Amino acid sequence: MQLFMQQLVNGLALGSIYALIALGYTMVYGTIRLINFAHGDIFMMGAFLGYFLIAELEMNLFVAMAIVMVSSAILGMVIERIAYKPLRNSTRVAALITAIGVSYFLQNIMIYFLGPEVQAFPSPIETQVFNVFGIIINTKQILVFVVTILMMLILQLIVNRTKMGTAMRAVASDSEAAQLMGINVNTIISFTFALGSSLAGAAGVLYGIYYNSIAPTMGTAPGLKAFIASVVGGIGSIPGAMVGGYLIGLLETIVTFMGGSMYKDAVVYILLIVILLVLPQGLFGKNTREKV
Repeated sequence: MQLFMQQLVNGLALGSIYALIALGYTMVYGTIRLINFAHGDIFMMGAFLGYFLIAELEMNLFVAMAIVMVSSAILGMVIERIAYKPLRNSTRVAALITAIGVSYFLQNIMIYFLGPEVQAFPSPIETQVFNVFGIIINTKQILVFVVTILMMLILQLIVNRTKMGTAMRAVASDSEAAQLMGINVNTIISFTFALGSSLAGAAGVLYGIYYNSIAPTMGTAPGLKAFIASVVGGIGSIPGAMVGGYLIGLLETIVTFMGGSMYKDAVVYILLIVILLVLPQGLFGKNTREKV
């Protein structure tokens, strides 16, 4: 039983990272119905910027994370303005292909300048281990979990308690009606990209601290799993993205615990297929039909 509880703790830490990335996917899709496959690579670039600030400039972790979040937010807005805004009235397939292109561009530009090798991420905090009723919890897991919960609470406050959050929900509901009501839709879309990208950047730093390694291709697998998490939770739903992230993290960890580490990715994709067949709108999504 203790071993099982130990895996739950490990799964919560991993799920926290997936949940942070998934929030960006779900906010962007909820606002402009775009699956931003470049989101995983913003996560990767956040990890590398965090590495540079902590390892090279010896910066404090939380100062570095704040700079990473601001930089990732700017990167997300620049990508939206250059790559996605001109295609806003195009087909969704065109925007989707552009998102994949941006993803490969970011990944390859990092490989070109830094090489494809895995880099060792420094440990900015002292790793201490605590034994709580036989369950081993270390300071990295506590850091990942606490920072994630804090960011989720702040995001909930922004979305539900601020004018920008109200405008985001209005644009997500009906962008044309929101524009007629005087809401600057372009500003809201940029703000949504900035918000989601800042969370992805923070997730990149947490991922580096948790696994002690980063690579230019690191955005692909966690990005895809975070996308699956947002679909499982109901893409467009912020609570759904959080729950989906934790669900995927726990599922992966439990499958590994049961000796199926080779199949943990396959199990996640099987879960996606099952959800799409049984509950296509996801756990928290709205059951809507769209004409193609």
